[in-house]
Amino acid sequence: MSIVKTELEGVYIIEPKVFGDARGYFFESYSKERFFQETGYDIDFVQDNESMSSYGVLRGLHFQKGEHAQSKLVRVVQGKVLDVAVDIRKGSPTFGKYVSVELSGENHRQLFIPRGFAHGFVVLSETAVFQYKCDNYYAPQSEGAVAWNDPEVGIDWGVPAEDILLSEKDRKHPMLKDAPELFDYNAKLY
Repeated sequence: MSIVKTELEGVYIIEPKVFGDARGYFFESYSKERFFQETGYDIDFVQDNESMSSYGVLRGLHFQKGEHAQSKLVRVVQGKVLDVAVDIRKGSPTFGKYVSVELSGENHRQLFIPRGFAHGFVVLSETAVFQYKCDNYYAPQSEGAVAWNDPEVGIDWGVPAEDILLSEKDRKHPMLKDAPELFDYNAKLY
């Protein structure tokens, strides 16, 4: 397993070593000990989630606030998505910047998104099955979000805007500059 730093502090791409033969394949998708050694994050994942979506579905940019803030380790088991993490820590040298990575059932990559970042993805294939581990339980009263199409963030989703499919809720998120209750770069989140 290779754990690769990105240009955003704390966001990592995990590329497993896949062992394949005529029977199929095997890989280790996560090792708590190895992850801690490489990143310094001592994470206890407490909730796993899965979604299935069709081409053009965009989910995001979501986060949880306060005591319910979450780290996520995300991957695709079938299909292909563009996965995005946005730094929403006020005072951070990379505030408002993003990292994007293609995750697919074929490349087996994962993205680790720490607390203090908004997260979203768009489906690039006909359908995609998306899984993620969280280190805190979902708390609807602590939901936060940022608009997927904020021009100041400037995410290139790789899908024409007219093909983007959003939930009613995701259509109404504020721009980053107007989002209440973001994170403080100097606050201890772990």
